[in-house]
Amino acid sequence: MNKNYYAILMAGGVGSRFWPVSTQEFPKQFHDMLGTGDTLIQKTFQRLSRLIPKENIFILTNERYNDLVFEQLPELTERQVVLEPAMRNTAPCILYASLKIQKENPDAVMIVAPSDHWIEDEVAFSKNVEQAFNFCEKNDALMTLGIQPTFPNTGYGYIEFDKSSTETIKSVNQFREKPDYDTAKGFIEQGNFLWNAGIFMWSVKSVIEAFKNNQPNLYAHFEKGIVTYNTDAEEAFIAENYPLAENISVDYAVMETSKNVYVIAAEFDWNDLGTWGSLYDKLGKDGDDNAVVNARTLTEDASGNMIRTKNNKIVVVDGLEDYIIVDKDDVLLIYPKTKEQDIKQVLKKVKDTFGEQYG
Repeated sequence: MNKNYYAILMAGGVGSRFWPVSTQEFPKQFHDMLGTGDTLIQKTFQRLSRLIPKENIFILTNERYNDLVFEQLPELTERQVVLEPAMRNTAPCILYASLKIQKENPDAVMIVAPSDHWIEDEVAFSKNVEQAFNFCEKNDALMTLGIQPTFPNTGYGYIEFDKSSTETIKSVNQFREKPDYDTAKGFIEQGNFLWNAGIFMWSVKSVIEAFKNNQPNLYAHFEKGIVTYNTDAEEAFIAENYPLAENISVDYAVMETSKNVYVIAAEFDWNDLGTWGSLYDKLGKDGDDNAVVNARTLTEDASGNMIRTKNNKIVVVDGLEDYIIVDKDDVLLIYPKTKEQDIKQVLKKVKDTFGEQYG
């Protein structure tokens, strides 16, 4: 394996749309959402380690999840777990981790990948990432993997690429925010738009230069601590300074403002597993199109439901169609799939009514 290949695995999110399974204390990336025997973070680590030396895969997460990370990935060393003392979106943590990696290996090229996505064809994934790495080793480039749209999805951002290019790696014209339905339909008809999957590749030199040029204040904020990085003094510097960093995404910070941005259209199926409905789409179904995880079911006049319990519980469902039915400890959720985007608000009401311990 190439010792210059690195990965930053993003594992700090809460995933509140997967409540009640995903909670602030135990978010979705640490759950076996698909019923495969591996949690999402374990699956992502395994996928990345096909191409990247295991010792070069860094986990970027909130400090409250430190113990969970080591429980699920016991092969990690403390060096590989980069802890955020506060939630400040993706730009600060990526810059911080990139500076640490550059100090260790100035020739590093790396991928930044979420820990909770579903990717079935791991061979194709590795192929696309290696294509990007090869390009980034030779060029000053910020790269992303785009997903070929299959329908006018209004829940994703879009990447507009150079339509005239016949190359696999295409120049990005612009990033577009989540559109309304008619706009999304127009994007697909134009043929040069991809879904933004939030997967990035670059050399550490290129991404740090991009932060330096586009976010000079944020760069200066973390660069002043570089003498402490990868030493015993790092923890104290980060504890004091990280919470003071600007709250900004890497998309806004560097991707949307840089001129050297490129995209590869992914050759693999992808799902961001952002909601119960997206999980339903990727699971096998019974004869009535119910998707079932960790349950034994007896159904009558029930179809299109997402059913999940713990410990192989027997679930009897009669007369429900297109519902989310999730049983976890002292919370039972029975909720229409059509309203799944409202689960965040439901969670807030539950915490306001019954206490923070339920979220």
